[in-house]
Amino acid sequence: WYQRRVRGLTGEHMTGTTIMAVEFADGVVFGADSRTSTGTYVANRVTDKLTQVADKIYCCRSGSAADTQAIADYVKFYLDLQENETNEEPTVEVASRIFQMMCYHNRDMLSASIICAGWDKTNGGQVYCLPLGGMCVRMPFAIGGSGSTYIYGHCDNTYKTGMTEEQCLKF
Repeated sequence: WYQRRVRGLTGEHMTGTTIMAVEFADGVVFGADSRTSTGTYVANRVTDKLTQVADKIYCCRSGSAADTQAIADYVKFYLDLQENETNEEPTVEVASRIFQMMCYHNRDMLSASIICAGWDKTNGGQVYCLPLGGMCVRMPFAIGGSGSTYIYGHCDNTYKTGMTEEQCLKF
């Protein structure tokens, strides 16, 4: 008992948050775990880390739940405003740039890493990765969260360009 306790071998290994999005020709596939942790303590096992910000645009959130929820609410507000003014659905790129603006200008006060993804009539399925600090990069797939380090090798080895929806779901 003493050796296990001292070495920290007292329970299951915590992997942290893992979020993911993969684009295919007709859309995007999302994935996320459902745990919220505070250190090694799991505070909530049924958290929804996917947030809808427009009809066909979602974000995957990791980092501070309060920070990422507030940012997602602001982005939803701005996208609703834009849609009401232009009578057109917002594009995924516009949504990702609003996320970038919010995250970059508040980078010293936020702990927020976001994947913004969805579908629009202009560019089809798209995935944008916004890691801590507010950089914004379009990618064919994105992974994030503290648990993502455990799946980088799998993603690099398994991802293939031009996958179908079924292949993305399996991936």
